[in-house]
Amino acid sequence: MPVISKISVQQKQKDRYNIFIDDGKGEKYAFSVDEDVLIKYQLKKGMELDDFFMTEIFFQDDIRKAYSQAIQYLAIRMRSELEVRRFLEKKGIDLSIINEVIHKLYHHKFINDQEFALAYVRTQVNTSDKGPIVIQQELKEKGIIDPISEIALGEYPYQVQLEKATQLAHKYSQKNTKDSTKAVKQKLEQMLFRKGYSFDMIQEAISSLDIENDSSDEMEALRKHGAKLKSKYQGYSSFEFSQKMKQALYRKGFPLDLIEQYLSEIEDHDDFAE
Repeated sequence: MPVISKISVQQKQKDRYNIFIDDGKGEKYAFSVDEDVLIKYQLKKGMELDDFFMTEIFFQDDIRKAYSQAIQYLAIRMRSELEVRRFLEKKGIDLSIINEVIHKLYHHKFINDQEFALAYVRTQVNTSDKGPIVIQQELKEKGIIDPISEIALGEYPYQVQLEKATQLAHKYSQKNTKDSTKAVKQKLEQMLFRKGYSFDMIQEAISSLDIENDSSDEMEALRKHGAKLKSKYQGYSSFEFSQKMKQALYRKGFPLDLIEQYLSEIEDHDDFAE
């Protein structure tokens, strides 16, 4: 049975030790262990090592190495349990070792999904314009179950959601003044939905804005769109041209009375030009 013949500290990693054994054929390097494992198993010169004992030492040392990797990963920012598991899996670490590491991390309070969810929601509220639906989906992707995420979203009160949604809607509407009022509203709804706001929140945010164009502004926007469409359909007969213009402008959200008025304008202009 091999016997420990020498133990020496590693030069680059002072918390790891090289174990040398003598198996009757001379001294040779056998393995290295973390300082905690060395102390736990009271490894010392002259100790005999059977296969079962060495297997247990290797297992505990692998846990210690994986635990150190997890701690370094957590030092960057808070992580959920699932994020830590995925990180260790990518390192090729066995599931049995990962489970032991996760248990130790919980024991020493380095991970806690409830605290993680609360911190994540606070960060998103303070640094982003995301709505609660998107934030909850992101938490789910990080392994946070709905009951925990729903409690955490209590950090995102209704009034704050409304303020963010209204600010987004106002900013977006200011950039889309060339569209019809109906088109602007539709685009606002789609944008806020993608951001993660509920239907009721979206309607309340939009209704608080003054995005109704007066008739002159609406007509000016219609003329700009109409000018582009006119060149597209100018090769059609008079009737077909009128129908296609009506359909295209209506799809863009302009009211039929303004469309009729615009078509009368360009018809009169074309007659005058002739």
